[in-house]
Amino acid sequence: MNHWTKISIEYANQLSYLDDLFTIYPTIPEGIREMDESLQEKISYAFNNKDNLLLVKSLIDNPIFPIKDSYIAYLRKDKTAIERNPATINRIAGRLYDLGLGEIFKRCTEPKETNRQIGPMFRRWINSKALGLLPISVDEFESTNDNAILDLNDAKMQAYAKDKFNYNRDKGLDFVARFNNLYVIGEAKFITDDGGHQHTQFDDAMEMIKDNRIQAKRIAILDGVLYIKSRRKMHKAITSAYNSHLDIMSALVLREYLYSLR
Repeated sequence: MNHWTKISIEYANQLSYLDDLFTIYPTIPEGIREMDESLQEKISYAFNNKDNLLLVKSLIDNPIFPIKDSYIAYLRKDKTAIERNPATINRIAGRLYDLGLGEIFKRCTEPKETNRQIGPMFRRWINSKALGLLPISVDEFESTNDNAILDLNDAKMQAYAKDKFNYNRDKGLDFVARFNNLYVIGEAKFITDDGGHQHTQFDDAMEMIKDNRIQAKRIAILDGVLYIKSRRKMHKAITSAYNSHLDIMSALVLREYLYSLR
């Protein structure tokens, strides 16, 4: 098993892992989303007048559609399909009437899901000088050989890594740094459960650190259920001898890892 993975598992299973992790990922739900007043009026009018077409058209414009339906994403991407598929619109409208207007508005203003807030939290933690350094601009980063952490958004960090390290993935990066003259790039994920989207997040990070075309040290800064000792797929993957060369670690041991680089 990789040394840093082993330390992370021990931390998660023996120490106040969740208490400490909360300093990085303070997953406090946001307040309800605001909804445009004119859109609310349009939805109310369509609902009260049983105008199926207007009801669905109005709700398609809201960030949250109040029901789960496999056809909503298609209608969002091609709104001309709304007019051309009356049976689908009537079916969806029927489900909306069953909900009632109050429940529709309640669902349309629900707080963002916690896992959708997680992405920026790691960056805010880095910017708090938690690793002993404040992130700096590209110009400053390039003008010195000292230890440094790059301060860029995901897209610009991705473009920088493409030019600098032959990073050709279509995913953004969460971390680019230089310690003891070694360049390090990483993805940070908080894996809150097994399966589904969470497992996809894990797979994305694993694919990146296995990409030998990237000309920098690659790390997966992962936290969450994958460190629970079990026979689950993610835990088996990180503890496999086959993956022992991969630097997979908790954000809570990242600082120790960076300053140990030689």
